[in-house]
Amino acid sequence: MLTIEALNAMSVQEFTTALGSIFEHSPWVASRAALLRPFGGRGQLHQAMCAEVARASAAEQDALILAHPNLGARGRQRAQLTQSSAREQSRAGLDACTDEEFAELLRLNELYLARFAFPFILAVRGHTPESILAAMTQRLASDPATERATALQQINRIAGLRLGDAIADTGAHGAQ
Repeated sequence: MLTIEALNAMSVQEFTTALGSIFEHSPWVASRAALLRPFGGRGQLHQAMCAEVARASAAEQDALILAHPNLGARGRQRAQLTQSSAREQSRAGLDACTDEEFAELLRLNELYLARFAFPFILAVRGHTPESILAAMTQRLASDPATERATALQQINRIAGLRLGDAIADTGAHGAQ
């Protein structure tokens, strides 16, 4: 497990390699955050990374959103998941959905993508297939601007959870 102290001592390239997958297929977030060191803790690092996403151009934010996989990916799509995404979806029970749940997940993914032109994003930790389907159904009623903001909020939440898994926080400001 990484420490804040070790991350603070790394080169920008080492830092980016170590944390480049925290934001799905978007190592630029870690690379930019590396320039803001030193960090006093995991929470401060998370805030800095989220601030970089907020400062990013709309095109960069859109690419970050589009880098996320559909929930419930199977077969060839499953092979394209990052290790973190595969683990998170598995923990939420998405790889053990009933045939009916999976069919509904596919249907809602298609409706969501058609409505918003990006995949449904949810920090699935603590969710079940049922609660994920309910969230998808509810969020389909959102307007596009609200849903884009929600997607970015969920991405930041996912990143915080991933940082919690990756970094042993000994810093005074690290608790999230």
